[in-house]
Amino acid sequence: MRLTMRFVPIVLFAIAAAGCGGKSDATVSAAPSGAPKPAAADPNEIHAEPALLKRLKVGPVETASLGTTIRVAARVDVDENRIIRVGSPMMGRIASILVREGQDVHKGQVIAWLNSTGISGAQLEFLKAMAQKQLAKRSLERAQRLVAADVIGTAEVQRRETELFEATAELDAAHHQLLLLGMPADAVEELEKKRTLNPVSPITATLEGTVMSRKVTPGQVVQPADTVAEIADLSNVWLVADVPEQNGGTLTAGQHVTAEIAALPGQHFHGQLTFVSNTVNPETRTIRARMDLPNPRRRLKPAMLATMEIRNQMERHTAVPLTAVVREDEIEGVFVERAPGVFVLKPCKFGPEYGALRQVNEGVVPGDRIVLDGAFHLNNERRRRAISGGGGNGE
Repeated sequence: MRLTMRFVPIVLFAIAAAGCGGKSDATVSAAPSGAPKPAAADPNEIHAEPALLKRLKVGPVETASLGTTIRVAARVDVDENRIIRVGSPMMGRIASILVREGQDVHKGQVIAWLNSTGISGAQLEFLKAMAQKQLAKRSLERAQRLVAADVIGTAEVQRRETELFEATAELDAAHHQLLLLGMPADAVEELEKKRTLNPVSPITATLEGTVMSRKVTPGQVVQPADTVAEIADLSNVWLVADVPEQNGGTLTAGQHVTAEIAALPGQHFHGQLTFVSNTVNPETRTIRARMDLPNPRRRLKPAMLATMEIRNQMERHTAVPLTAVVREDEIEGVFVERAPGVFVLKPCKFGPEYGALRQVNEGVVPGDRIVLDGAFHLNNERRRRAISGGGGNGE
């Protein structure tokens, strides 16, 4: 009886514990150790709240025509294929000069008068050659009459024919020499008729254009190598730029150019590079490049300042706006829309920038929906939640 009284309380305690839902130590330790744990949130994913969504622009990735653009200072210059340097054909003294800088002239117009003993000597040689030819011609005619009368032989006629041929050649040479010295053809004809020497010779323009500079003054003694004036045809000009060496590696003739002239605001001139130098200027470390510009109205004047935009050949590439690119721990990427309001930061490999666009080489393809604008704000919110421990879902 004493034993029974001791056992009952123990049994009742066990039943009471079981009835109240309590768990013993044995029950806790029996729980399986390999049970799955809740999955951790993706640190690159974020659920954007409505207020943040309003600040985002979401759209598809697209392709665009991309090409490198170089913007450099330039200047209008004379087309060197359309400029001449008018010089004196002989030594002499400038009697008068008839043009000024900036004046338009036509081909053959007299721009200066030269007083020279050289032209007098050439005129004298011409008159001598002309007289010699006339003498040789009369001598041949007389010999032909004598042969017809059987007074002399034919050998004499042949000799006199040779003399006439030589005299004619000398006259032609003297005539050509006068033309080379700048004497007009009508002045040569007048010399032939009047046979009066004129020591004053004209210096004429050999190109229709604009006088760029005048190099002499009246009374100045000039040599045949001296320049009297420079004349340029400004109906076509050059736009010249000195491109920095570091930007010159991709320069090639044929690249598209858009130019702006400071003196003509709001106007754009389009063309192509027609020349790229094969050498680098060692003093300025630049490469000379130029384009041709038609100038029929003469609005473009040499030395005008300009700006050139040189573009490489355009090619189609996958591209995203610069506002879509975010940088995280030296890795660049974009936010891809996984579901409405849910975005994940995806690393990408990018190419160069082209204005407001960035070329994409790997990571997204055309058609993928990404955050086009506002990615910076979205990434800041993602970081804030990661630091506060709320996770990308904002819990």
